[in-house]
Amino acid sequence: MLLSIITINKNNGRGLKKTIESVISQTYKEVEYIVIDGNSDDDSKKIIESFKSKISYSNSEADSGIYEAQNKGIAKAKGKYLLFLNSGDVLANENILQTIAPMLKEKSFYYGNLILQKDGKQETHSAPKKMDLDFMLNSTFWHPCVFIKAELFKNYGLYNTNFKIAGDYEFFIRCLLKPDVTSEHIDKVISVFDGGGVSNDSKLTNLQTEEREKAWKLNVSETVFESLKKHNAFTRSKFSKIVDAIQKMRRK
Repeated sequence: MLLSIITINKNNGRGLKKTIESVISQTYKEVEYIVIDGNSDDDSKKIIESFKSKISYSNSEADSGIYEAQNKGIAKAKGKYLLFLNSGDVLANENILQTIAPMLKEKSFYYGNLILQKDGKQETHSAPKKMDLDFMLNSTFWHPCVFIKAELFKNYGLYNTNFKIAGDYEFFIRCLLKPDVTSEHIDKVISVFDGGGVSNDSKLTNLQTEEREKAWKLNVSETVFESLKKHNAFTRSKFSKIVDAIQKMRRK
């Protein structure tokens, strides 16, 4: 099995139905589909039951949060690559997996672009051609458009359930710091991301900042982290542009 798609959900029946319909309408059918529900008390369980024949595995039971739910999905997944498409998120079009599947070879991560949908508006976000630490200090992989090689979870561990909203960020940092981990950009819109989710709640901005800093400190020393921050601040400053200009003049 090449691909497993994992959807987690808690009390978002409307979004869950939209996500399930997006996955099962794909023209590419060699997909294992896993739905993990956090014992919802809305109509989510009924929706899962109505699509039972289209879902490879599902359960509904209490959990501690996003990352315990995702870890449950990982434990059941048999695909070489995993895609996390949480309730409310949808794939870009019905042919996107058919297009992407032949591209999934041996890289650790294949990451694409996405459309952020929020407050009735849509914005297209394009990922960088090459992933580096400067980018990760300021942004992250967008999980609905990242195909993750399943063996990474075996080699480097599951999501850290001590995180509330940045566990995926910590996992990406943990892996990208390893010398054998590789990534490749697929310059296509993979999914439409529901901007109304927890990770995009403006009230949680401070928590996200704190957890992202915690992610770095779990994986590199304080000295290295402070050096990275200083380098990052410089590369994004006006002085960096001046230095670049001087270097170009010298080369000429």
